[in-house]
Amino acid sequence: MTMAVPPGDLVAAFGAVHGNASLVLLEGLHPWKHAHRFGAIVLLAATHDRRRLQRLVDRLAPDLSLETVQDVDETVWQQLAPRDTTSPLLAVAERREWSLDDVRSNGHVVVLDRPRHAGNVGAAIRAAAAANAAGVVTLGGVDPWTPAAVRGAAGLQFALPVVPLPEGSPVPDLGRPTVALDPKGAPLVAATTTATTWVFGTERDGLDERLLAACDAVASLPMRDGVSSLNLAVSVGVVLYLQETDG
Repeated sequence: MTMAVPPGDLVAAFGAVHGNASLVLLEGLHPWKHAHRFGAIVLLAATHDRRRLQRLVDRLAPDLSLETVQDVDETVWQQLAPRDTTSPLLAVAERREWSLDDVRSNGHVVVLDRPRHAGNVGAAIRAAAAANAAGVVTLGGVDPWTPAAVRGAAGLQFALPVVPLPEGSPVPDLGRPTVALDPKGAPLVAATTTATTWVFGTERDGLDERLLAACDAVASLPMRDGVSSLNLAVSVGVVLYLQETDG
């Protein structure tokens, strides 16, 4: 059980998350909920409005208890909470260090080439987790464990392997075909029954030509004439939901 921490120490403990690559800030009920459901080590949790939080838990996470969530007053909360936080719950968890070996299972894999927007990365991870993908790999770009990415994913970085690789890395060989998403590809209109690595380019510039050439095939999502692109996370969701989710 998480032990109660004196308010001053609690402020210091939450402040220590920033710049510590082994810790993750969980802003809100959903990241905290998913962290618990998928076996994360949650070190600290705090609320300034237990009644409101309990109502949310009763409605959205009745399988979980608030026993380890510490009450703080408004003054302490203002020191803990980022300016844009509206949820009555903040927590700190240990970051899960996934590797490519964790991804080597049946199922589709999402590779994001140099994604720039943390919210998009998080939303792509959320779609991948919901669609029962085998993992998400990023090749450079934003860290998929930043607070904004964790918010966008609702903490589902704990639910499936999420592996950040350095920019310039090749598409990892995961023992399955690789398909690049690019407007020049053939329209993707039917499910791919074979577990596949799906490779998506940046929001602005698309997929690096080196990576595009290294893929086994190129596919595109059919779009209405005059519409130039889809949001990255939307593209990931559409592709995965065209597939067999059980790999």
